[in-house]
Amino acid sequence: MKRFHVHVAVNELAESVRFYSAVFGSAPSVQREDYAKWMLADPKINFAISKRGSQPGVDHLGFQVEDDSELSNMRGRLEAADRSLVEQTDRSCCYAKSDKYWITDPQGIAWETFHTLASIPVFGEDGKQPQASSSCCIPTRTDKAASASCC
Repeated sequence: MKRFHVHVAVNELAESVRFYSAVFGSAPSVQREDYAKWMLADPKINFAISKRGSQPGVDHLGFQVEDDSELSNMRGRLEAADRSLVEQTDRSCCYAKSDKYWITDPQGIAWETFHTLASIPVFGEDGKQPQASSSCCIPTRTDKAASASCC
């Protein structure tokens, strides 16, 4: 089963945590000084906010899958969309280690499809915290190998 994923960049994390906690009727399942995430069952969504986007608003959308076979199936769907696909394996981002694929829709919105492997204590790759102004793990359009992105 897939879980819809939305990541929103915010200006003020504490204010946004209060707002979304009220809207969702629950506290975040993960909260750090620069990030919060709700893993909701109704609606089934992975909703995250952080102070790491280049500007406030939708940072990226995506699908979180439960296993490698679902991730492989989603890769086929993404390839059928005939867009440039970026693969990242065993990458650290947003306090989690994941295997993932990135694609950008025709409007330029980044879509992430990922399978979470483990939780980690830091936001980015190799235990290094990216700058607060850096976006959450989205590979740059010119970085097809995704070697320079945070995850």
